[in-house]
Amino acid sequence: MLSAVPAMGSCEPVGLVHSLESFGSVDGPGVRFVVFLQGCAMRCQYCHNPETWACTSSSQWTPEALFKHALRYRSYWGKRDRRGGITVSGGEPLLQMPFVTEFFRLARENGVHTALDTAGQPFREDPEFLARFDRLLEQTNLVILDLKEMDEEKHKALTGHTNRNILAMARYLSDKGIPLWIRHVLVPGLTDDPQGLKELDEFIRSLKTVERVEILPYHTLGRFKWDRLGIPYPLGDTRVPTREEVEQAEAILHTVEYTGS
Repeated sequence: MLSAVPAMGSCEPVGLVHSLESFGSVDGPGVRFVVFLQGCAMRCQYCHNPETWACTSSSQWTPEALFKHALRYRSYWGKRDRRGGITVSGGEPLLQMPFVTEFFRLARENGVHTALDTAGQPFREDPEFLARFDRLLEQTNLVILDLKEMDEEKHKALTGHTNRNILAMARYLSDKGIPLWIRHVLVPGLTDDPQGLKELDEFIRSLKTVERVEILPYHTLGRFKWDRLGIPYPLGDTRVPTREEVEQAEAILHTVEYTGS
């Protein structure tokens, strides 16, 4: 994989990159250049990229080198409405905030739309974190936030972490006026109970800047990665949701009502 490391003595932050996608169509509006970063503290039972958990990578980029590489694909992003742009995902991109902030700054300087795809787990409300987070938000056009489960105990069982800080981040983004897309992975028997979905809908409706809500049906396409890494897969008997189950969840979450940004 192509990479670009800084010269000796450089003060640029370096991004630990898992992979790049030059023609992404599902991670934000329009066609997008998508950067998947390494590192994630969550251990979601349905994770399809467990190889991104570790904060290590043989592919390291400076923000400037990666942005120059991304610009090769600018013709894909739309010449009239410029709906496309750049999305940084993971792993968890908030674990590499200095890198993402500088990468997004270069993009915004050049009129490129920026989207941050995050699960929010690193969020904290202490002044030091918020100062760094605010610098990132100044360069961010859109946040795509994965809300996995409203019940805190279920969230801990599902991911290994509480959701209190994640819900707090959603409120913070709403209060800051940051456009939001909300995603929810629908797992039969795990994240699909109607009461939990109704509580999620109520929470989403309490936010002021949500532009879109998406249901992502659970799939098993990443299971082979667990096997390859020697990690026991916890959802071995879990089936994928039916089209009817997805439509029922979409109705509860009013996805059509929000969609259209």
